[in-house]
Amino acid sequence: MPQCRQSRPWTIGRRGVVGIGIAIAPFLGRPVAAADEAGLPPQPGDRFTYVVGEKKNQLIKASDLPLGGPQIQAYPIDIKTGVVRDGSRLNLLLLSRFDPSSLSEETRARSAQGVVAYSGVCTHQGCPVTMWSSSSKVFFCSCHGSTYDPKDGAEVTGGPAPRPLPSLALAMKDDIPFVAEGFTARVGPEKH
Repeated sequence: MPQCRQSRPWTIGRRGVVGIGIAIAPFLGRPVAAADEAGLPPQPGDRFTYVVGEKKNQLIKASDLPLGGPQIQAYPIDIKTGVVRDGSRLNLLLLSRFDPSSLSEETRARSAQGVVAYSGVCTHQGCPVTMWSSSSKVFFCSCHGSTYDPKDGAEVTGGPAPRPLPSLALAMKDDIPFVAEGFTARVGPEKH
């Protein structure tokens, strides 16, 4: 007489549970629509919030930005719904303020009263561009040393990055910069 094996219920190992947890962690506690909104790239009308520190999730004002750098890390926020667009690492932004006369013509056209906004994701390997070179007045990626000139369209001034950081066109109302147009180029590293 043949023996029948009793089927076991489907199980997930510890690694599977950890993997699922990592995948859904950014969305826990958010309604589904808010999670979808949080992953969208910056949209026209979005304002900017601080990423870290005691002002985290507060609106960034132009007067908060030190003239001549360094940059402040930001996320876009839908001002109508209050959803911070932090659901994608590609939404990390850099905001800086300069004397408008020091900006290249193209950069000045996309700025709002000297405030500029760029992707904070390096175009080389996708690391966050979080550092500032006070001597050169450029954004600096600590992973592989790429540098970007925020006064000239975030053009690459050193390192292996193949192209500038994408920028956002800005507008200003009551000292608060906001997105006027989306990114000038695809965010992140080149795809291989």
